[in-house]
Amino acid sequence: MKIKQLIQTYSQRLTDRYGQQLLPSHRKALDAMLACRSQCGEFLTRCNTCPRHCVIPLSCGHRSCPQCQHHIGETWQQRQQQKLLPVTYFMVTFTLPYELRDTAWQHQELVYDLLFKASVEALQTVGKNNFNVTFGMTGVLHTHKRDKGYHPHIHIVMPGGGLKTDDSQQRWKSLPQDFIINEFALAQVFRGIFLRMFFEQSLELPTGLPKQWVSHIRNIGRGEKALKYLSRYLYRGVISENDILTDHQGQVTFRYQESKTRKIKTKIQSAEDFLWGLLKHVLPRGFRRVRDYGFLHGNAKKALQWIQQILQVKPPEMSTSKKLMACPSCKSEMTIELVLPKHIPMIFRFYRATKVKLTAPAAPS
Repeated sequence: MKIKQLIQTYSQRLTDRYGQQLLPSHRKALDAMLACRSQCGEFLTRCNTCPRHCVIPLSCGHRSCPQCQHHIGETWQQRQQQKLLPVTYFMVTFTLPYELRDTAWQHQELVYDLLFKASVEALQTVGKNNFNVTFGMTGVLHTHKRDKGYHPHIHIVMPGGGLKTDDSQQRWKSLPQDFIINEFALAQVFRGIFLRMFFEQSLELPTGLPKQWVSHIRNIGRGEKALKYLSRYLYRGVISENDILTDHQGQVTFRYQESKTRKIKTKIQSAEDFLWGLLKHVLPRGFRRVRDYGFLHGNAKKALQWIQQILQVKPPEMSTSKKLMACPSCKSEMTIELVLPKHIPMIFRFYRATKVKLTAPAAPS
C-alpha cells in the first residue's frame, strides 16, 4: 500500500476534516508525495553497450516522502562513522511531558529548538560539574512514538568521554562505562534549563505540568547500531510503506513494534486520520532535525582529529562509489543523457488559496 494512493483516494476527506489545520509545510508535503515519480519530470538514459534507451521519472526529493532520500541517509551515516571513537557510547533521551505537547505543536520551530538547546546544555552542565569535561554529541529530533502518535523527544548519541582542559592543555578523559548520572537527577537539570528558556520566550506555561520529567540513559556499545537507528528517519517519512498493510473501505491498517514488549502490533485508523497523523511529523521548512555539538561539530575538526590521534583511530574512508544503473536488456551500465525537471503541481496549496473543490490527479497508468 502506497501513501500516494491513499492521498489520491482520500484527499477530499482529508481536507474536509483537517483543512483548517493543514499548515503550508503540510500542503507542500502532500503535493510532493502526490507528484513523486509521476509529475516531477524525468531523465533520459542510454545503454553504453546496446541501443536501449530508457525514460525514468524523477522523485520529489521531499524529506517526508517514504520513496525519497534513502541515499542521503546512508551518506549521513557514513559521515558519522568517520567520527566514531573506540570508546563506549551512550544514548540519552529527553522527552517533553504530555502537558507541553499542545504548546510544542502550536510553536513547533521555537519549542523544537529549545528542546535541542536545553538537552545539550543539561548534558554539558553535567559534564562540567561532575567530570570537568566538555562532551561531543549528536542530537536527533523525533516527533513520533512507535504507533506514530505525536511525541516530541530528543535522542543524543555521545562518546563515553570528553575533553578536559587543565592549565590551558587539553586531555582526553573517559567516563565510567556503566554510569553518567542518575536519570532522575538529569531530568531535573533538563527541566530547569528548559523552563528557564521557555519563560525567556514569553510562552504561557500550561497547567498541571508535572514536577518529575523523563530522561533515559543507555549504554549502546560502540555506537554503530544507534547511528543506523537514527539515520532511518532522518530523510524519509516516519513510516515504511511496507508497514501499511491494508485499506478496507477507508480504514487503514498498519503495523508497528511496541516499545516495551518488542512485539509487532497493528493499528486501524480512518484514512484521513492516518494521513493527518503522518503530516503532524512534517517539520517546519528549513528546520534541521540532526545537529552536532562539542568536538563533533563541523567547526571542531581539529579537536576531533586530535582526539582520534590520542586514541589511535584511523577513520574509515568515505565510500564514493555510486550505484550504477543497469540496462534492462544487457545489464551494462547506463548513462544519463538529459534531465527534464518539472515544477510540482500546486494541488493542495492551490486549494487553500482559492477554496475550490479539491480534485487529486489520477494515478499514472
